[in-house]
Amino acid sequence: MLRTAHQHTANNRTAGTAPLRRPGAVATRNSEFHSGYSNVQHPLCNIDENTRLHRYEDQIKKAFAAIVPTLKQISAIQHEPDFEFKAQQIARHGLGFDLPKNILADAWVEQLDMRRLFAWCMFYTYRRFCDEFFTARPEGSNANDFDAFLQACGFHTLDISPCADGRLAHLVRYVLRLPPRAVRRKSYAGAMFDVEDSIQKWVEIELQRFREGQPNTADAATRYLKVAAYHFSSVDPKHQGCAAHGSDTRKAAQAALERLVNFRQAIENSFCCGASIDLLLIGVDTDTDSIRVHVPDANGEMNLDRYLDTQDIYVETNNLGISDARREIGTAIQACSSDVTAGMTQFIARLIENNLSQIDYVLNHHGEHYPDIGHAERFIGAGVGFEDIQLRNLMYFAYLDTVEEGAADMDVGIRIFKGLNVTHGLPIPVVVRFDYHGRVPGARERARQRCGRVAQALTERYADLCNQNLLHVLQVARDCDSNKPIEIFACSVDAIDAGVH
Repeated sequence: MLRTAHQHTANNRTAGTAPLRRPGAVATRNSEFHSGYSNVQHPLCNIDENTRLHRYEDQIKKAFAAIVPTLKQISAIQHEPDFEFKAQQIARHGLGFDLPKNILADAWVEQLDMRRLFAWCMFYTYRRFCDEFFTARPEGSNANDFDAFLQACGFHTLDISPCADGRLAHLVRYVLRLPPRAVRRKSYAGAMFDVEDSIQKWVEIELQRFREGQPNTADAATRYLKVAAYHFSSVDPKHQGCAAHGSDTRKAAQAALERLVNFRQAIENSFCCGASIDLLLIGVDTDTDSIRVHVPDANGEMNLDRYLDTQDIYVETNNLGISDARREIGTAIQACSSDVTAGMTQFIARLIENNLSQIDYVLNHHGEHYPDIGHAERFIGAGVGFEDIQLRNLMYFAYLDTVEEGAADMDVGIRIFKGLNVTHGLPIPVVVRFDYHGRVPGARERARQRCGRVAQALTERYADLCNQNLLHVLQVARDCDSNKPIEIFACSVDAIDAGVH
């Protein structure tokens, strides 16, 4: 029997108010969990998928990681003869593209503008990465197959709201191993998703079911599944947890749960009682990518102290056969919540099994835990879109329509990047993006105008950074109804098209 149903007390607290992490559990579990990790392979691990995902991640991360070392080489020779020629040679070798000629040409006057050049390289690398996404994207599981599975579990839509922290940017594709095109993902600081926005999406889905029969007809006995994902750090829980909640794991989990309950209550109050809503709360250890699943009861209620931990499940099923391991996962779910519905059991079992592959992924490619347990994002993404960002610690995302509405999320991101970049004299790159549906008349122009308004608001809100050349903005959009790459509207540095493709 798996020892994974966590309901416990600690110190002098009463039941129901215990901390989420058991005292001493980290060291005890990790010694068993991580022994011999270099040759780890769980029986339920998808080895081929792990290989493909790592190849994709490695390629993108190396491209961004090469920027600073390459620019350091160029900075060191800026007063040598034939500087421009030599700089382009170094850039082609280290980055794979040319640098803007006008920035290099002005270096002889005073100093090479390294801040501008850094931002330009970040934006250009992002643009290349996006262009390649539609030919080399890590899609994996077929979206149609997943839709069929989801409906078999009794759900017609999966709507996930993780924290905007860049360490959760890969939640859908890597941690949970779900096809991005089949899942709605919108990130918010602290997983504090916009209830009104989620209501609007629920209405849109229900209307689509009624009018178009997609993803199924309105009379089908399925429900809308809303998931919130908070996060914590097992290596440094007091400092590397959720910044929006002061690295307080319980506070982060409680806030996400309350937001889920508010969403369900809002739907029921606005439409009808029991209006096809199910909820699920997930916690993510950003150091190991293991998850906690707070299994709901028959009424959909969840308890912060009742959850399954996939680290435990990994250890206790690692020596079993495939069938026995799956059977034990099902048993663990029932033990955690005896009256959980059959459909939710089936769905949670899939998430857990998928996550076991990600645990293997981290162990084999990164070791005991990720080396970057803290923030290491490369840029901030603001607006609507970014489906191509499915990589950990690459982008901090602030979902917003206007800077005023998304001020809290943006302020958290700016605060993070002041530590990552500004303290080292580097600017904060911000990509403002508003994807649109090209079949809607005027949608592209409205997206362009929204980009411009948000970019202007950013420069006004963070004027001190802009005046010091410490914040740069790239404005882009993409037509969701086509397979075309992103379109660049404007850039505060230079034309991103200036590089060599």
